[in-house]
Amino acid sequence: MPFFLFLWHEKVIEHLAEHAVTQEEFESVVCNPGLTEVSRTTGRPVSIGVTREGRVLVCVYEQVDGDTVIPITAFEPDEE
Repeated sequence: MPFFLFLWHEKVIEHLAEHAVTQEEFESVVCNPGLTEVSRTTGRPVSIGVTREGRVLVCVYEQVDGDTVIPITAFEPDEE
């Protein structure tokens, strides 16, 4: 399991809350993805995985360097 430093911004935390996603869920999926891809629209990294509660989440972020992540958004695939 990789370790990342997550740089959280209040607006992103609020945005995730609109999708009923917690910081813990986001971090868990990014650190333990079932699948990683690149967003076709933004070119940003995407991690797709299952939370402890069994929810599937799509998490989009910016990779600043090998250890640092800036969260952008997260949602359940059926929200797309």
